[in-house]
Amino acid sequence: MRLTQPSDENFIEIMSWFSTEEELSIWSGPNFRYPFDLSSFKSDLKLDSLKSFSLVSVEGNLLAFGQYYLRLDKCHLGRLIVNPNFRGQGIASHLIQKLGVLGKTELKTDSCSLFVLGHNKSAIQAYTKLGFSMADYPDEIPLEDCLYMVKV
Repeated sequence: MRLTQPSDENFIEIMSWFSTEEELSIWSGPNFRYPFDLSSFKSDLKLDSLKSFSLVSVEGNLLAFGQYYLRLDKCHLGRLIVNPNFRGQGIASHLIQKLGVLGKTELKTDSCSLFVLGHNKSAIQAYTKLGFSMADYPDEIPLEDCLYMVKV
């Protein structure tokens, strides 16, 4: 598995993973347009300001996608998603580990953070297993039932 720059084909495939506005919103957070097309999807991902990566298999299958940026002096991981056809196979841990190493090095920090919705129990369990723990966020989080997790 390796991280690559996402292609338009990757984005088209990722777009197919969302069949409702709610599914998209859970993943994307606020201010993401629905319905979307390739142009609006790429624009709303803020590719010019957020480092974005596809995780692909040796065979070239798109396994996952994620982004990172500096937030509160941490490598903040966002919009993490695993291809529905490959869920339950430990792909998320590979994605988070690879993004974390790359992001911490590039951003010159030693910790990672992320947001997760409180009802997303499987994601919380996965993040906890990877060493993330709940933390207080210094500002109000504008999204209801949104939790902040940190891994030092």
